[in-house]
Amino acid sequence: MSATLSEKAFAKINLTLRVLGRRADGYHELESLVAFADVADALTLEPGLTDGLEMSGPFANKSGPANDNLVLKSLAELRRRIPGLKGGQFRLEKNLPVAAGIGGGSADAAAALRLLARANGIALDDSRLKAAAQAVGADVPVCMDSRPRIMRGIGEVLAEPLDLPPIPAVLVNPGVALVTREVFEKFKGAHAGPRLAGVPPKTGALIELLRQQDNDLTVAATACAPVVGEVLAALRGAPGSVLARMSGSGATCFALFSSRGQADAAAQRLAGERKNWWVQPAAIGTVSGKT
Repeated sequence: MSATLSEKAFAKINLTLRVLGRRADGYHELESLVAFADVADALTLEPGLTDGLEMSGPFANKSGPANDNLVLKSLAELRRRIPGLKGGQFRLEKNLPVAAGIGGGSADAAAALRLLARANGIALDDSRLKAAAQAVGADVPVCMDSRPRIMRGIGEVLAEPLDLPPIPAVLVNPGVALVTREVFEKFKGAHAGPRLAGVPPKTGALIELLRQQDNDLTVAATACAPVVGEVLAALRGAPGSVLARMSGSGATCFALFSSRGQADAAAQRLAGERKNWWVQPAAIGTVSGKT
């Protein structure tokens, strides 16, 4: 039996998200500056065993049937492209909330593809791996290496990776799952800010750039779940908060802070006041420790 392999599936954070229009195929054209937070699901693979998925962790019971999970869908999509691909037993520790706008399922799928690549001696730049990632979901390609990038199209057009500083932050999810399709149905119009061009690597300049941007889906998500507005208000009112925003199609929101101490203090206070909210201090930017 081969040794157990492990990967982290880091939370994807949309620092910005613009909706540029609707395409002929019905999907929306997007532009987003994506970074990653150092909070993650954990996925392992024991190659050679019967294919399967076991789930544990605080959000395992909200993840739906194992057979419908994107981890096993990733295995199926890659096997379609590589006959004879060796699979095995996956074990997923689900630490990230589900349907939360932070790409938890997509990050899990990307981690599964990386594990399968390692188990089968497949290079991470193999075109078949990229094709499988795109087939599983729009956010899976950007999660493949968990590096900050500008993402365009429906997620398939990725700019070169960026080296962003890790910024102290707090992530908050109010325990409400939002369906992306339903949020887009409520979407009425876009923010009129500038298109993304250069992204500065220094914290101060980066935050100034973010202040010129927005998440165009915030109003629609708040119409679906008014508690999103409560989360944003709480984060904006936290001492040391320099910017608060929703990620993806919600309902997770984040705030950036001047120091990790301020972020930790804000997280502790919010967790004490809102015991039904998922509150997590973090650093958002370029993450390390991907395996």
